[in-house]
Amino acid sequence: MTVESGLRASEVSVGHRFEVVVIENLTRTRIVQYAGVSGDYNPIHTDERFATEAAGYPSVFAHGMLTMGLTGTALTSLVGIGRLTDFGARFAAQVWPGDTLTGAFEVTGIRSDAESALVDLSMTVTNQDGRNVLTGSATARVES
Repeated sequence: MTVESGLRASEVSVGHRFEVVVIENLTRTRIVQYAGVSGDYNPIHTDERFATEAAGYPSVFAHGMLTMGLTGTALTSLVGIGRLTDFGARFAAQVWPGDTLTGAFEVTGIRSDAESALVDLSMTVTNQDGRNVLTGSATARVES
């Protein structure tokens, strides 16, 4: 199924799955840009030496909220702009520079009223190695 102008409840059913590339090859530049716009300058995200020597990580890594924001953008491309009514996530693992993330979104429920429908989705975002980096759920108000 190709989603052109947003998801429609009449075109999906419970169990329907979508896969969307969240980001390809996340760059250090993107991570530093996010630090700037978010105001989160924790050096584990931007300073290689601090991340490896002082904190003991293999490298700097993305902010959890950057991963969630990128996932939200991918989810919005699926359901349509302005349609999300609920969006929550749990960070499951670090996201590293160079990672490519893919989101799997599954319809878990559909509720209708006279004017529109609410579609519930579960989501799992994995890296290129198949490791879960984010899990969560969302609800979108869509056309019936």
